[in-house]
Amino acid sequence: MAKTTRIFGANSLKFKSRGRKTAGTRWLTPLAHCLRLPLYFLIALLCIVGSPVLAKVPSSINSLSQLPINSLTPLAVPTDAASLLQQGKVLYSNGKFAKAVEVLQQAVQIYKLQGESLALAATLSNLSLAYQQLGAWSQAQQAITESLNLLQEPDKNQNLQIFAQSLDIQGRLQLAMGKSEAALATWQRTEEIYKQADNQSGVVRSLINQAQAWRTQGFYPRAFKTLDRISQTLNSQPDSLEKTVSLRSLGDALLVLGDLKKSRQALEESLIIAQNLQSSADIGASLFSLGNNARKQNQKEQAIAYYQQTVAVSPSPLTKVQAQLNHLGLLIKDREWAKVQTILPSIESRLKQLPLSRASIYAQVNFSQSLSKVKSGVLQASSHKFYSGSSTKDSAKLLASAIQQSRSLGDKRAEAYALKSLGGLYEETRQWSEAQDLTRQGLALAQSSNAPEITYSLEWQLGRLLWAQQDINGAIAAYDAAVDTLESLRRDLVVNKDVVNQDVQFDFRDSVEPVYRQSVELLLQSQKGKPNEKILEKARQRIEALQLAELDDFFQEACLQGQKVALDRVVDKGNSKAAILYPIILRDELQVIVKIPQQALQSYSTKISQGEVEKLLIELRRNLVDPTATKIVQTQSQQVYSWLLKPIESQLQQSGVDTLVFVLDGPLRNLPMAALYDGKQYLVEKYAIALSVGLQLLDPKPLVKQQLKALTAGLTQPPPGFPKFAPLLAIKSEFDGIAKAGVSTTSLLDGDFKKKNLESEIGAASFNIVHLATHGQFSSRLEDTFILDFDGQINVKDFDTLFRSQGKTVVELLVLSACQTATGDSRAALGLAGAAVRAGARSTIASLWQIDDESTAMFVSAFYRELKSGKITKAEAVHRAQLQLLKHPNYRAPSFWSAYVLIGNWL
Repeated sequence: MAKTTRIFGANSLKFKSRGRKTAGTRWLTPLAHCLRLPLYFLIALLCIVGSPVLAKVPSSINSLSQLPINSLTPLAVPTDAASLLQQGKVLYSNGKFAKAVEVLQQAVQIYKLQGESLALAATLSNLSLAYQQLGAWSQAQQAITESLNLLQEPDKNQNLQIFAQSLDIQGRLQLAMGKSEAALATWQRTEEIYKQADNQSGVVRSLINQAQAWRTQGFYPRAFKTLDRISQTLNSQPDSLEKTVSLRSLGDALLVLGDLKKSRQALEESLIIAQNLQSSADIGASLFSLGNNARKQNQKEQAIAYYQQTVAVSPSPLTKVQAQLNHLGLLIKDREWAKVQTILPSIESRLKQLPLSRASIYAQVNFSQSLSKVKSGVLQASSHKFYSGSSTKDSAKLLASAIQQSRSLGDKRAEAYALKSLGGLYEETRQWSEAQDLTRQGLALAQSSNAPEITYSLEWQLGRLLWAQQDINGAIAAYDAAVDTLESLRRDLVVNKDVVNQDVQFDFRDSVEPVYRQSVELLLQSQKGKPNEKILEKARQRIEALQLAELDDFFQEACLQGQKVALDRVVDKGNSKAAILYPIILRDELQVIVKIPQQALQSYSTKISQGEVEKLLIELRRNLVDPTATKIVQTQSQQVYSWLLKPIESQLQQSGVDTLVFVLDGPLRNLPMAALYDGKQYLVEKYAIALSVGLQLLDPKPLVKQQLKALTAGLTQPPPGFPKFAPLLAIKSEFDGIAKAGVSTTSLLDGDFKKKNLESEIGAASFNIVHLATHGQFSSRLEDTFILDFDGQINVKDFDTLFRSQGKTVVELLVLSACQTATGDSRAALGLAGAAVRAGARSTIASLWQIDDESTAMFVSAFYRELKSGKITKAEAVHRAQLQLLKHPNYRAPSFWSAYVLIGNWL
């Protein structure tokens, strides 16, 4: 039996259980513009902008007395309302939202007694903002409604600014409650009012808010256009503190949308203005944002340099800690334990000096989480001494303190986050009862606070705890709840990365992917050796949900929109001879779910560790590109064949299946299934093969009934600045082969192959095939997934506007004949799937690695001849073209013919 380690330091804390409440409204990150407060730090990635504007009370409005406020006095005693309002703003700025509500409520009562309607309206707006931070939506709605009613007066000139700010706050509330269209209309109205008031910084804030609303509705091009308007507005403004902050907000927004280059430009301009104005606070904030930009681009040393400069320059203790925590995260990621040890004492010292606020609590919790990672890493690297503050005991003390501080602030969201982390510590030491109690307390608080990014992580944690205690049904229910919460958050996760609070540690591969995988593993285990079709269906749907979430994370926006048809319906329809295979890589086994036409789902598994599977797949992928490595390729691919197909091969033969459709998982996606070997034959010699991104197809239709009309574009020489790519001298013969096959073609070659020309041609005519013979690269990083044109590179994120500009006409087939997956990138096929999805083509043919361009021309010619010749599917046309190469004496090695994969509609 494993030894149980007792956590010390937290046991003195009394965790009183609270009633469970279910939030009734959908939560979204409040928009903000960061004109008053420093940016929060990010442990994982940035959110769009900083802290919201508080409505100002005109200086001409004063209260009865100027007595200092020593405490929160009862309303029976006359109090200076203006001072209360200022105190409320300070409390809000410091993250003490519950106390801010108390103070602002007192100010509201005084202004009502005094009849100061304008000051009352501003105070009510601020009260709504504080309520929003606490998740008290009905109170927030009541306060902002009362404020706006007061401001609907005939004389608008006097209260134009307050009216705009109050509308701004109403827009935040509308977006937080899932009313994105209403929020957009409110912010468009706010923009017009700021224009009337000649307040350019207010206009910028309104436009940033509108961009968020557009993104929330899925209109990403509109969001980009709105941000372009912000750039133009800022260019016309003189240098000022507000301009530097607006530019910084713009840079942060562009970073979230994935435009790293423009983001950096805006942030660098923000920094220059801040330096010219000698504003150390803004210099520090801009350096910090530049650090996050560099971090997003995996420029570790540059990011660390920016974080170190932030610490040296910023006057804000909080900003210093935030930068150091981000620095620490980079060091932990790269397991640089010696450097980690040097930075820990400084962070701990600065944390102790922070004033109490939500931000300081989150910093404390995240430091505790980092200490746990340090402990685990250093114990494995025994050559380093263990930092004295890295023990479980010290982490528990930090979290216990954070919980108490959250309660003193009345901040349920922060308390839920701290309870989750402390429950996680108890989970590590296998103290199941304590861990479960803390987790349930945190879950109740997170749900009542409408904090879904914390809710799902607590549901996941509860699922793990119940699973560890063999409560399988309870664990499944908890995992189902976590997945449901994630699904509701999918768009927000990809846009904001950290949905509610920039201080919550968040990373897709660490914090989202395992939820799906563990859930599938739990579901399959629950069958207890007796296949259950409902459970198998649920498991494969969950894997598809993971794959869609991966694509959304890749593009940082929601993908695969439109009418879709389930693969099973396609397979079971008519005389279909296609079977679908869903391999799933789990921690200790490889599961395969199979759908054969007109049959129920079935599954089989191989007991093997995830590490062993991935090791073999990586080695096989490396050997496949070597024409001289045929023997080792056959040996290794036969092993994969035995996992994926051997248990089902006799059933496939008996069912008359001639096409295999794979929905691949993890590193399997980097392999061509055609190269699998049964000991005598390659899989391509027995079946046509296709890949699917998910369990559904976009309006599947066969291509054979249509007249083939292709737009071909290619480069014989790579553009300047891309020396690693070789010339493609056989492109002309490749294009000639397409024309000789009887396909009507329009060609753009070399200097004519430019993005604008490609877009123009696609827009001017209805091509059902777009064939691009050019170098390209698929990567797990969006910015490293592109194709080359004459002017340089076209990023995959531009594919949607490029290929869908012809209106309702859909590209039936996209061919990328000279592309390759990024070397050494185990998840590079994610970029290939992304290219297929982004282009919106029903089918995509691409090469997983670059091959001899003469054999490419031969394959392409054979493919189009087969496609044009008769009533065969695209998968069968690819199959026959591959067989022709395989039979050629010069191209028998799998490195030549197996590189080509068909993704999407195989009909």
